[in-house]
Amino acid sequence: MQNQLKNTRLVATDLDGTFLKNDKTISPKNLQALQRLGELNIIRVAATGRSMHKVCEVLKPGIPFDFVVFSSGAGVFDWQKQQHIFNRNLSQHSVKKLLNYFITEKLNFHAFFPTPENHKHWFYRGDKKCDEFERYFTYNQAFSYELNVNNLPETEMCQFLVIIPEDEKKFSKLKNNIESICPEIRVIRASSPITKGFIWIEVFHHSVSKGNGIKHICEILGIGNEQTVGIGNDYNDFDLLEFTGFSFLTENAPPEIKHLYPNAPSNENDAFASAVQPIVG
Repeated sequence: MQNQLKNTRLVATDLDGTFLKNDKTISPKNLQALQRLGELNIIRVAATGRSMHKVCEVLKPGIPFDFVVFSSGAGVFDWQKQQHIFNRNLSQHSVKKLLNYFITEKLNFHAFFPTPENHKHWFYRGDKKCDEFERYFTYNQAFSYELNVNNLPETEMCQFLVIIPEDEKKFSKLKNNIESICPEIRVIRASSPITKGFIWIEVFHHSVSKGNGIKHICEILGIGNEQTVGIGNDYNDFDLLEFTGFSFLTENAPPEIKHLYPNAPSNENDAFASAVQPIVG
């Protein structure tokens, strides 16, 4: 693998739990590795579930990425030119069906504005109190609007976020029900980055994925997926890791999925720098 990695032309990494430390800082070794990749003319991509507004909370100007795949692939941002180059939202038709379903089921959910304004969102409290829902609301209250069930928004949306306590049977049932509503949508599972013991159910356009976001960049630049490396730490990184030619999961990944890819050290121990070491020398 080490010799094959020498042909790498693009490296893509998840941010939270992978490139970033738990306190959301960047380790000196990871930053040095990122800079060295640039010196070797290797494209550097951050692929994250964060909106661009939240990306800018952890990546300050001058951090040497080339592109950002944000909101799990709903948008692609040219970090060097500071401009949006791609977005994919849910259609107004699908949004209406999803809103009606979530309200009827009395689920706790957030509904996000179309990209690139998808840091703003509507919220709806279901019939069962969810502490994790309230924590998320508290962190994002400045951009939250309570959903008026008697006057639902008629617009495209970037995504929905449904938060449930960790329950595999309930997740599987909800996933099947949601994806059966209309063919345009898909469900992506994520572990809560706020509190353990909760599942985040993210609903996007069916073509939205971190892998497709990276594929879009590769097509623009003429890079084959066999020339790419991916690094992630969670369920919502599977699309990324399935696309990239060489893929790694960090040591802090959920135990039940760590065996699926070669392991890098944890995000607290320079996972990114370790994974790209054969490339940068």
